[in-house]
Amino acid sequence: MNIIQFFVSILLFFVLFFGISFLLNMLLRSSWVMSFVYPVIVLFIVDDFPWTEYFSQPTTSFPTVFAKLVNLQVVDILILASGLAGTIVAGLVIRWLRKNGYQMF
Repeated sequence: MNIIQFFVSILLFFVLFFGISFLLNMLLRSSWVMSFVYPVIVLFIVDDFPWTEYFSQPTTSFPTVFAKLVNLQVVDILILASGLAGTIVAGLVIRWLRKNGYQMF
């Protein structure tokens, strides 16, 4: 991965998860929903097997996905962390907007 792809990926993950989190926070009126859901999304991004295996074969699927999480490269961790930062910033923005009197719906 070259440096331009790296920065575009960081920006893309931040903006993507900021937008999704902002919309969910606006609709559900809960500032931190997506911040708690994001680790599950990371598991789905990292794994390479169907999500039904988490229910049908949990003894093999969870150790496999946690081993893959431990073996991630630094660039992958930074890209995924930028998505988490996007969800946190969206929660802070929603709280700030509500504190200043803006009502979404």
